[in-house]
Amino acid sequence: MPQDDQESRTFSRRTLIAGAALVPVAALAPAAPSSGQSVFSSAERKTLEAFANRLVPSDELGPGAVECGAVSYIDQALGGALADEKTSFIQGLADIDAYARKAHNTAFADLSDEQKDAVLTAMEQGSATGFESARAVFARFRRLTLEGMFCDPYYGGNTSFRGWDMIRYPGPRVAVSPDDQKMRVEIKPYRRSALGANNGH
Repeated sequence: MPQDDQESRTFSRRTLIAGAALVPVAALAPAAPSSGQSVFSSAERKTLEAFANRLVPSDELGPGAVECGAVSYIDQALGGALADEKTSFIQGLADIDAYARKAHNTAFADLSDEQKDAVLTAMEQGSATGFESARAVFARFRRLTLEGMFCDPYYGGNTSFRGWDMIRYPGPRVAVSPDDQKMRVEIKPYRRSALGANNGH
């Protein structure tokens, strides 16, 4: 990979991760028990996974959004705390697919990586012809994807603590020892959920 392309991808990924210092919206409401049933059809989930995979792809810098559980987080949130958004979110997935078919004659999930990136760029910049809500859809999907990557695993994302490992967040702890407070000493990961320590996390 050319150096310029490598630096561009590194900067892009770091820019995305830098925007992840946020509280998951799902954390602002009581978490509903997961029914194990997805709010998405298989086609809708495929579209969302393709979106998340291009937003934060897996590469030499770390795991991607899907590997970090972003889609599972969104699925669980729309089935619980964000249930009021379910209809508009699913409509957003349909609109992404419709725009992809209009622009490239193919479903979004089946486009090449370059074509997917072109669709996402047009959405982010508001230049997706005929897709009036493109910028809002992109912004909302982006935020929820990042929440899913870096949230407490209790909310369904951050699979196996991969998101926290990526940003070297050791996990929440109620107390720290003197050794944990030393400068230039790597803190050992705690690998426990702040909310679900007794629920398998």
